[in-house]
Amino acid sequence: MPSSFDIIASTGRYPVDIAIGSLDALLAQQDGDRVFVVDAFLRDRVVAAGINPIVIAADETAKSLDRMTDLIVALRDRGATRGTTLVAIGGGVVQDAAAFAASVYMRGLQWVYVPTTLLSMTDSCIGGKSSINVGKYKNIVGTIHPPQRVVVDPGLAGTLSAEQVAAGLCEAAKICLCRSDADINRYMALGPSVHSSPADLEKVVELSLGGKKWFIEVDEFDRAERLILNFGHTFGHALEAASHFGVSHGIAVGLGMLAALDMAVTLDPQAETPEITAFRRHIGTLLTSVDGLDDVLATVDLDVLMNAFDSDKKHGRDFYAVILPNAEGRIERRLLPRTEETRHALQQAAAIMLLPTLEQAKLAA
Repeated sequence: MPSSFDIIASTGRYPVDIAIGSLDALLAQQDGDRVFVVDAFLRDRVVAAGINPIVIAADETAKSLDRMTDLIVALRDRGATRGTTLVAIGGGVVQDAAAFAASVYMRGLQWVYVPTTLLSMTDSCIGGKSSINVGKYKNIVGTIHPPQRVVVDPGLAGTLSAEQVAAGLCEAAKICLCRSDADINRYMALGPSVHSSPADLEKVVELSLGGKKWFIEVDEFDRAERLILNFGHTFGHALEAASHFGVSHGIAVGLGMLAALDMAVTLDPQAETPEITAFRRHIGTLLTSVDGLDDVLATVDLDVLMNAFDSDKKHGRDFYAVILPNAEGRIERRLLPRTEETRHALQQAAAIMLLPTLEQAKLAA
């Protein structure tokens, strides 16, 4: 069933509309000064609607700082002014590039976002954050520039691979776990899997975005409560870098959460609550659906991974910032001293990510 709610941001309210078929309805609109930025995968669909879009090949290089020049020049070449609305259609890479460009072009354009991957539908589509890579450093610059509107079409999930669905479910499960026991229990009751229909995934999207809405509205600028949504990301970003992005973001976060859970239980065995056990089992099952993942993991050097972990922007000079469950199973931010003992424990946890996925699923069970 279609649903809608508002996000209260520093720039005002903006609506989030969730409905199967909403992308075609948006493309059919002919009013207003709009420039479209779309994933190459959806180019033909957008062109068929009579629109000449700026096309982005959605790989990791497309969200690098030096590539932002191409996007900004393309906006200027299409005559974009301060009165233009940028419409971004695509997954997380398109979102990052478009949100960043919208925030800096002529000191800021209004923009509308249509997420097309389950990961972006369940998580990143709200909040207005952009994350841009510079050189070898992932997501080291960016802005917070909320959209004017978010249009979520869960029908697009029917075009996604099992890996893409698993990636989105990893992020959705993370948000629900971080929000509350009640949210993660509701998520589990939906029985989400890589075989779920778009109609069933629509329910997951609504639940996940409801949790994300709470975090955004209490901590829009990522200074307190919202920080715990980085659960799995510090380990996951390191794995992405060490695999030369052979492991996609959502899958790396799934693996990163398993590493973080291992680290938490090492620090305090009481962190393994029933909700954490069920969560761990669910993530392990999702990961077994990703074809070729074990082959990529076998190529990753643990030392390279740990070097990437060490350089994560969330750490301080004297501490590692990690997101872990506490003794009650609640997710929290912990600052661990930068000692050899801590690094050794982190390395042992990171090594969990490189095990074959069937072994990880057995550990999770």
